[in-house]
Amino acid sequence: MTVLVAVSGGCDSVALLRAVAALKTGGAGCLYAAHLNHRLRPDANDDERFVVDLCERIGVPCQVGSIAVGPLAEQSGEGIEATARHMRYRFLEQTAGRLGARFVVTAHTADDQAETILHRVIRGTGIRGLSGMARVRSLGHATLIRPLLGVHRSELQAYLDALAQPYCHDRSNLDPRYTRNRIRLQLMPRLQKQFNSGVVEALLRLGTLAGQSQSVVDEMVEQWFDRCVTIKGPGAVQIELKMLVDQPPYLVRELLSAVWRRQNWPLQSMGSLKWDELGELATAAAPTARRDLPGGVSVEIVDGQMRLAR
Repeated sequence: MTVLVAVSGGCDSVALLRAVAALKTGGAGCLYAAHLNHRLRPDANDDERFVVDLCERIGVPCQVGSIAVGPLAEQSGEGIEATARHMRYRFLEQTAGRLGARFVVTAHTADDQAETILHRVIRGTGIRGLSGMARVRSLGHATLIRPLLGVHRSELQAYLDALAQPYCHDRSNLDPRYTRNRIRLQLMPRLQKQFNSGVVEALLRLGTLAGQSQSVVDEMVEQWFDRCVTIKGPGAVQIELKMLVDQPPYLVRELLSAVWRRQNWPLQSMGSLKWDELGELATAAAPTARRDLPGGVSVEIVDGQMRLAR
C-alpha cells in the first residue's frame, strides 16, 4: 500500500509527515511526500528546500512540483486561493496516479474545518456545505484522507515542540487580502472573545450534524436517482418528471445536484437561484420548456421528461 502525504512545510503538514513516518512499519508499501511550489512568494523556494531536506533526513522520498499560480489565477478569474487549491489537488492526483498511491493524506485540522464551515456560512451554503470538508473522498484513482480533522493546531505545535522539529512560516497566511486569513485572524478571535469562547467546537458540532442530515438525504436521493434518472452518456441525462411532482423542493434540488456530480459538470457555476429555477422547472408540469444554464448545460422539457445536455 503506497501512501502520499501532502507537505507544504508548515506546522500542520510537517507534524502529519513526522507522525505518519513514525507509524510506518515494514512491508511492501511505500511512503512518499509531495510538495507543490506555488511560486507566489519570494521565499517559496526556501520552503521547497526545507521540505526536501526534511524528507531526506527522515528517509521519505519527496515528489516536488512547481507552478506559477499567479498568472493562472489572472487567466481563470477564480482568484489566488481557489486557483492554488485547484492546482494543488491536481498535482496530488497526478502524483498519486504516477506512483500508484492508494491514499493521499492531507493535514487539515479541526481549526481548518471550523473556518471552512464559517466561510461557507458567510458565502452562502446548504446542508451539504455546512458539513465542511469530508474526512474521506475520492481523488482520481486514489482516496483522499484527512486524519487530523479532530486535532487542533495547538496540539500539533506541541507535538513538534516535543520533537524539537522546526517548520516554515508562510507569511501569506497573515495577508488580510485573503478571505480565509481574515476569518482566521480577525473574525474567529472576535467571535471567541465577544460571543462564544467555544465557537470552534460549536461549528464542528454543526458540521457533524449537517453531515449526518446530508447522509439521510443522500440515501433518499440515491433511491430516486435509480427510479427516474437515466444517464444517456457522458454529456446527456434524462429525468422522468412525473415522479418528482409531489416531492419536497429540497430533495428535487439535491437530485439535480447529484446529476451534476455524477456527470462531473461545473457545480460552482450554478448559484442558488439557478438551482431554484431548475427545481421549479422540474416540478412545474410544463408541457415544453427550454433553458440554457451556466457551464454550457442546456435543459429541455419534452413529454414529461427533462433532458439535460452539455
